[in-house]
Amino acid sequence: MSPEFIQDFKTPYGEAERLSPLITRVLCENPSPFTYTGTGTYLVGSGANIAVIDPGPMMPEHGEAILRAAGDTTISHILVTHTHIDHSPLSSWLSERTGAPSYAFSAHGAGRKGGLEGEDVEAGADTSFMPDHLVSDGQVFDGDGWTLRAIHTPGHTANHLCFMLEEEKALFVGDHIMGWATTVIAPPDGDMRAYFASLKRVMEEAPSFLYPTHGPRIENPTPFVRGIITHRRMREGQILKHLEDGPMDINMMVSRMYKDIDPRLHPAAARSVLGHLIALCDEGRVKTPGAPSLSAQYELG
Repeated sequence: MSPEFIQDFKTPYGEAERLSPLITRVLCENPSPFTYTGTGTYLVGSGANIAVIDPGPMMPEHGEAILRAAGDTTISHILVTHTHIDHSPLSSWLSERTGAPSYAFSAHGAGRKGGLEGEDVEAGADTSFMPDHLVSDGQVFDGDGWTLRAIHTPGHTANHLCFMLEEEKALFVGDHIMGWATTVIAPPDGDMRAYFASLKRVMEEAPSFLYPTHGPRIENPTPFVRGIITHRRMREGQILKHLEDGPMDINMMVSRMYKDIDPRLHPAAARSVLGHLIALCDEGRVKTPGAPSLSAQYELG
């Protein structure tokens, strides 16, 4: 069974929205086909100091909204799930205003498996961001009444992190899992098999809630994540089924598989199909004359 996505999410821009005793969200006004209604920045804590997760794009007006939401409380940590332009750029601005250091797994591209023909297939990377501190898997951050544990979840990007709020068993999942749509896995930084493994790790953590950076809170994580895995396996089945008709390129597959979605999303869909095809080629179930790329022809292995 595929997940039931929620696509009627509404919340005001620039206002502090209290979601739980320890979680406040401020929504950035940067809606798009890829960010949904915008970047949801989370403020974690309710005591003397708080952490900010995913400051967002370089929009100072959003930074001012974060500062208003924090009020007189000290922002002590700036945590970044991954290095895309709707998540990490405002970190430097916020750090300059508050003195809080930024934390992330790595700069963009670190940890990926290597090169790929057509490296420009990846869009939206924040290649200028360098965290003040690198984060290791399992590293713990704590403050006044809150504890956050970093979980390395490669797939969407090689450096993607989730953060578990231990006091509420709430997992901040960045773009690893979204409640409104499937996550784009765009090579070369995205890796489909790593993504599957990271989804399983999320289920093993057994969180009570998931808080994506885009869209609504996910109330029943385990069946939802199972649905995402099933959906991805169905996509691979579709790819293999289409290739039974003979060799095809990705554009031909996308025109068949995604004919009912917004055409503006077709380039992102093509990148995810490429992610599936790289994995299927690695497994010998599909083959292509050269290196996998957006323009290559594919056939059953």
